[in-house]
Amino acid sequence: MTGVEATGDLVTGALLAGAIERTSGTRSYDDASHALCLNCGTALLGDYCHRCGQPGHVHRSLSAIWHDLAHGVLHFEGKIWNTLPLLAWRPGELTRRFIHGERARFISPMALFLFSVFLMFALFSAIGAHMEVPENTAPTEVAQAAARAKIPQAKAELERLKALRAAATTPEERERLSSRVEKAREEVVGLSEITGWKAWQESKLQTGWARLDAGLAKAKENPNLVLYKLQSSAYKFSWALIPISTPFVWLLFAWKRRFKVYDHAVFVTYSLSFMSLMVIALTILGEIGMPDDVIAMAALLIPPIHMYRQLRGAYGIGRFSALVRLAALLIFAFWALSAYFFLLIVMGVLG
Repeated sequence: MTGVEATGDLVTGALLAGAIERTSGTRSYDDASHALCLNCGTALLGDYCHRCGQPGHVHRSLSAIWHDLAHGVLHFEGKIWNTLPLLAWRPGELTRRFIHGERARFISPMALFLFSVFLMFALFSAIGAHMEVPENTAPTEVAQAAARAKIPQAKAELERLKALRAAATTPEERERLSSRVEKAREEVVGLSEITGWKAWQESKLQTGWARLDAGLAKAKENPNLVLYKLQSSAYKFSWALIPISTPFVWLLFAWKRRFKVYDHAVFVTYSLSFMSLMVIALTILGEIGMPDDVIAMAALLIPPIHMYRQLRGAYGIGRFSALVRLAALLIFAFWALSAYFFLLIVMGVLG
């Protein structure tokens, strides 16, 4: 997917999120209190219809289309700046306040989730991140013979460089020789792979389900097509993580009747939104040169810390109770992701 297409995905995500996000805090330009609502015909008592919610003033100009586009993509009615800081640092407070009725101040969980998912996949498309199975093409006999002849020389060179590194007297020289040793080792491994090449073993798996067996046969013939379908399905069905995950969170508070299923769904959706935005941030940092070790450490530590803070703030529980539930939630999250990926694989094979 090109950068233009990625930008298109981003705009689509913003517009879709804006379409389901409640309009609030914006006043019309004209006093329409004397008119009737153009949508349902109710007499207007203010800037908005008290029956259907449509603004009393509607635009009929070409500039209004661009205004709506810019509003959907850039503004999010200004609520994004109220939402993101709380989502990052005080997610439990954001979840609790939204559940208890502060809806106009914040972006709704579903709108934020849709936008973050669109943004994440638009970023992946822009940087060309995709899964691909390397071709398993058989080397020619000439190539295998040439590789076989080079192996003794390559091994001798590797041993020579190791000896030089062991005799090095300065750290700079030792570091330089270590780099050459690694390259020589990679060359030996590559030559060995050429001489010892074997074709993939034919899969004899038969499930008895004709459609699934046919899908497995197609996947074996063209694995990259299946991977493409998996990525496409992950994009289209990312919302499925919400109904998959919500019952697991409900189990953590099943005996607490004051918490409703809706509360758990809001918790899950805000949490998934944060995780998507975290992936976006870490991907960008990786692209601009942040060390992989730092990114890996952040990816391991940030999610449990964020989940712990959200549990404490959203449900008003103590530290020990939050830690116990966090341990269970991490296990449940693994199960939910496993179920989600299993669903994607099945759709990729059967699709």
